[in-house]
Amino acid sequence: MNYSQKKIDISDEKCPVKASLSILGGKWPLIILYQINNRIIRYGELKRSIPGISEKMLIQTLNQLVEHKLVHKKAYPEIPPRVEYSLTNIGYNSLPIIDKLEEFGRAHLL
Repeated sequence: MNYSQKKIDISDEKCPVKASLSILGGKWPLIILYQINNRIIRYGELKRSIPGISEKMLIQTLNQLVEHKLVHKKAYPEIPPRVEYSLTNIGYNSLPIIDKLEEFGRAHLL
């Protein structure tokens, strides 16, 4: 469909863009999903891969992504605790969006 012909719905509570942004919007969710990507990553490695994020914000955002079923959290009953994160199927569906943002950033912002 041509974008000039695309029907734009009202941005009410049923708006799919608004619903997506309620989960993926903000400074950190897409960056966290980008870093997890197609791998299983431990908390410490994830924290090191995102300079500037506080521990509180990383934990809070990870918990939100787990709650919305974009990220799977696996905690092992060990001492010290070991926690691994990976994308769920819904999380994998966000990767093409992130790839397009990366492409746009490389072409226009870097």
